[in-house]
Amino acid sequence: ASIDIVSKQELPKIKLFDTYRRGIYEFQPLSDKQVTLYACGPTVYDFAHIGNLRNYFFVDTLQRVLTLNNYNVKHVMNITDVGHLTSDADNGEDKMLKGARKRGQSAWDIAKFFEDAFMRDLALLAIKTPTVICRATEHIDEQITYICALEDQGFTYKTADGIYFDTLKLDSYGHLARLDIAGLQAGKRVSIAQKKNITDFALWKFSVQENDSSERQMQWQSPWGLGFPGWHIECSAMSEKYLGAAFDIHVGGEDHIPVHHSNEIAQCEGRHGKQPANFWMHGYFLQMGDEKISKSGRSLLLTQLQEQGYEALAFRYLLLTSHYRSKLRFSLKALDSATIALKRIRNLMAQWPEGGQVNAQAQQRFLSFVNDDLKMPQAVAVLWSVAKSDLKNADKKATLLYFDEVFALSLDIPSKEATKASTKNIPSEVLALAEQRLQARENHNWVESDALRAAILALGFSIKDSAQGYSLEAYIC
Repeated sequence: ASIDIVSKQELPKIKLFDTYRRGIYEFQPLSDKQVTLYACGPTVYDFAHIGNLRNYFFVDTLQRVLTLNNYNVKHVMNITDVGHLTSDADNGEDKMLKGARKRGQSAWDIAKFFEDAFMRDLALLAIKTPTVICRATEHIDEQITYICALEDQGFTYKTADGIYFDTLKLDSYGHLARLDIAGLQAGKRVSIAQKKNITDFALWKFSVQENDSSERQMQWQSPWGLGFPGWHIECSAMSEKYLGAAFDIHVGGEDHIPVHHSNEIAQCEGRHGKQPANFWMHGYFLQMGDEKISKSGRSLLLTQLQEQGYEALAFRYLLLTSHYRSKLRFSLKALDSATIALKRIRNLMAQWPEGGQVNAQAQQRFLSFVNDDLKMPQAVAVLWSVAKSDLKNADKKATLLYFDEVFALSLDIPSKEATKASTKNIPSEVLALAEQRLQARENHNWVESDALRAAILALGFSIKDSAQGYSLEAYIC
């Protein structure tokens, strides 16, 4: 899709929030026509919950907005299938091996199983498949090469359990998260074993540890002996392989700011003397009550919502009602409201004819919001203002389908009720009364609802309520 109504001179500039600079800045890619985007993907030791999926929805929205602005997006996403330890601070067991033991399968088998499940969830949410999907286990050589380069630059040291990055050799370390390094050092209360500093992190871990002769399922030969890579090195190595040492945007969850992304930046600055991305963008958590949804705590899967009768795209609609940099509180009541709204707009769309034109004024308003740091709630408000406007119905339909290139809600797929109603050639006066009655019911105004039902009946139509909204049929006395 491309912008062919608003002229290039009138096109609102894309502005994005950069976590590194802590502000909103005009986006200008390194290349005039292509945007290079790296996204941190899943650690495939378990199913992705709906909190995880919110972050990939955010990345998809960003990509769709860039595409709508005539950019060709090269989107690279990693799959962490080795090296992510139980603690982000490089403590504990590899999450893949822990998951394998829990399920009685090999680490390779569970990685494939949960990656496939993750990709199915993305498809259900209409999230575009990345241009490149790269797995950590398939890029061991690139990671070893990167570590060797850091070793040559003097940023590494060896301990009994691995090769570590010395963070105090970088004055800029922790700037992304505004870390108080001196305070962390002075206030450390836990043992850091042979690490020099509390913020140092593993680049390569040795397979055989003291008092542990067990054999790992995932291990490789390296210049430092048999072992496996740390979690952070994979993203530095693979982003450079597919996007170069400098690229446009790096995205991930808010939990990546203090550890994973801070360490990625350190690795790149150690090797190249500069950070890799011009923009660092982070999506915020989904919450149930006041608690973060997580794999280790409270979690809910997309498939579980489907089992309860919810459409996956209704969840996508719900995500559109909150800005990516704000926490969203999830509830089934909120999902019910999203379901009603989505079915309602689809019902309207199904009754409108084809062949209209995108309204330039509405398009300009829509772009002014989506190009301004992805203000999707305001963009959804534009959708409803167009739906309720006095524009020709055909133009409404064309305009909302244009919006749907970003929303990706399949607005052109009507519900069964909408299909039934659209084949009956129902007068616009009756449809208007039916919409007013639906609003009255949503507001629990039962007196008005009954009065509107009587008015519809007087015009020769009966109305039947359903979970999807309503259906209309000609009434014969």
